[in-house]
Amino acid sequence: MRKMPWRKLPVSLTELCLDTTLRCGQSFRWRKSEDNIWSCALHGRILSLRQDSTQLHYRAAFPETCIAPPTPPSSAPPSTSDHQLEEDDTEDLVRHYLNLGPSLTELYEQWSSADLNFKKKAPKFTGVRNLKQDAWEALIGFICSSNNNIIRISQMMEKLCNHYGPCIGYMDSKPFHDMPKPSDLAHPSVESHLRLLGFGYRAKYIYQTAVMIANEHEPGWLDSLRNPESPVRGCKISSAGKMRPEGREGYRTAHAELLALQGVGPKVADCVCLMGLGWGEAVPVDTHVWQIAQRDYQFGKGKHRSLTQTTYDAIGNHFRSLWGQEAGWAHTVLFAADLRAFSERLTATAEVLAVKKEEEKHDSRIEAHIDAREDVKSEIKLEVQDKKRLFVPEEITQAPVPKRRRRVLSSI
Repeated sequence: MRKMPWRKLPVSLTELCLDTTLRCGQSFRWRKSEDNIWSCALHGRILSLRQDSTQLHYRAAFPETCIAPPTPPSSAPPSTSDHQLEEDDTEDLVRHYLNLGPSLTELYEQWSSADLNFKKKAPKFTGVRNLKQDAWEALIGFICSSNNNIIRISQMMEKLCNHYGPCIGYMDSKPFHDMPKPSDLAHPSVESHLRLLGFGYRAKYIYQTAVMIANEHEPGWLDSLRNPESPVRGCKISSAGKMRPEGREGYRTAHAELLALQGVGPKVADCVCLMGLGWGEAVPVDTHVWQIAQRDYQFGKGKHRSLTQTTYDAIGNHFRSLWGQEAGWAHTVLFAADLRAFSERLTATAEVLAVKKEEEKHDSRIEAHIDAREDVKSEIKLEVQDKKRLFVPEEITQAPVPKRRRRVLSSI
């Protein structure tokens, strides 16, 4: 592999949190190493990301090209040439893929001012960005999401890429394969092979959808459904039209077109619209989001007692009325906040608040005792110090929050 040097961008954790963004059910091909580096085969390279409190660090590793060795052999150590640095478009890819343009702080403030529930949950889940993935990858990933969970979806995507995608290279002796093209999955043997790999009924949907896109649509058809305000990398931005309660016309058209593909219901279509086609108003509603709507937004009563198509549309319209044109992004934040994988943040916060309240009660009792016993101040001070020393280990030795199983992502 031809590894480029590590570079960095000034990005705070409030503007991007990799640990939440890359494992909250948007993308399923990122791997995290023991030294906290996230890596994925993307656009012909292995892209690696890590971050600290103020910087996002990134590096690309490209496949080696066959170059004739110099004669006589050079004694100079291998290095990255200026020409290679000029050819490296990784910064542009990182900015585009992670959607670093919008100010997340401003968006959070906007959503919080419109929704008290968001205002309550968001401070514990800052830095959740809506990724700009390739539409094809998003489509296949969310077909796999039907009645599934994030771990199993990730395993399926890894198997799919390992068996049908191009190998970009190895890192730490592990192969990294990019996404296969639709034509790579359009062979008659694909369905039976995917079943052997554990894809179940999804194997048929993946094969049939690949055939439709590869053989029945013009090249670039999927990207033609994109939001023109969020085009593919390198294309010009244009207006997407007027926002309506049910979303812009281009979004409704894209959603309807996707429903014609095999294995694509309303939820999968909305996931692809939001995370693969750049339609920020798309609000995917699965059983998980349905539970959030019932618990926090008074759905589940009257005509919206069950998750019918009418209720599905009503939930999307309600969230769009609350959060506006990027309602799907705000929905992603609440979705992450409700995942069991991140529940330790909420539990830990509750425990800290309980400890603080106990400390306040403890201190108030001490202060009252001091006021009543002015003649023995020195003894009381010693008592306070002793009690505080005894209290500290109780905070440190809180019982660990048990890990819970991740919830299932399902489609309608």
